[in-house]
Amino acid sequence: MTDEVKEIFAGRSAGGPGGSPVAPPAPAALAAKVRTLAPSMTRSMQRVAEAVADDPAGCAALTVTGLAGLTGTSEATVVRTARLLGYPGYRDLRLALAGLAAQQQSGRAPAITTDIAVDDPIADVVAKLAYDEQQTLADTAAGLDTVQLAAAVTALAGARRTDVYGVGASGLVAQDLTQKLLRIGLLAHAHSDPHLAVTNAVQLRAGDVAIAITHSGSTGDVIEPLRVAFEHGATTVAVTGRPDSPVTQYADHILTTSTARESELRPAAMSSRTSQLLVVDCLFVGVAQRTYESAAPALAASYEALAHRHGARGRP
Repeated sequence: MTDEVKEIFAGRSAGGPGGSPVAPPAPAALAAKVRTLAPSMTRSMQRVAEAVADDPAGCAALTVTGLAGLTGTSEATVVRTARLLGYPGYRDLRLALAGLAAQQQSGRAPAITTDIAVDDPIADVVAKLAYDEQQTLADTAAGLDTVQLAAAVTALAGARRTDVYGVGASGLVAQDLTQKLLRIGLLAHAHSDPHLAVTNAVQLRAGDVAIAITHSGSTGDVIEPLRVAFEHGATTVAVTGRPDSPVTQYADHILTTSTARESELRPAAMSSRTSQLLVVDCLFVGVAQRTYESAAPALAASYEALAHRHGARGRP
């Protein structure tokens, strides 16, 4: 074992900012972490990540040298992969793999894939999509940083104004969040036009919040207004499937969504929206809790204002 591997394996360089320890993800979050981070890994690190996700029991029984041999990589690559997945060293990853294997043996997931063929019966399409949605939500919940989430909720609850940026399918999610915030009496705007987004971001200040929703984390029309808001002192939040993507360099708080597998009939825009909506709901409920005394009357007032539209038939 090389000196570099020994140093990393010993955990001397592990930890968060300032050397503070970072709690490794729970075993249940490991598969979600692999799906989220794999696209940004090197090919050799992807082989290690895919191996531990596909066969946690088998990999848990291997030494760092054994797993390097199995994946055709080096010991250093194995340890770096473990650390990228959130573990101080390979020893901690092995413990998580053993825990994950035990969970799978006690309650194994159904043998179903989300690969939808053109000639699949509609019943199979329903089953596959339902399973994929369930897995996407579970992965997002397992990988969501609740400390970051709580900080974002605190900022939103006390914000003078909130701007939300998103385009395409993410733009629909941005509209969903702003509509929810408006229903509880908070000032919020969704911007899908990149020019309007930037011109509005210029007006943001400390005490305001700007949220960027982008699955890839590299959508320029979303990154630019977030950067402007960040530079003008607003609290910024990124909701993205790529925690190391360009948008995160302008985010005070990062909320990671699950990266579901794409297929020809179900592109990323569809699968990512499920996880984004879960994060939006978590933000909304958290804010509603913090502002309950004003949120509850605001919700009641909005329901009352729209009641005649839901029961108008038969009325004069």
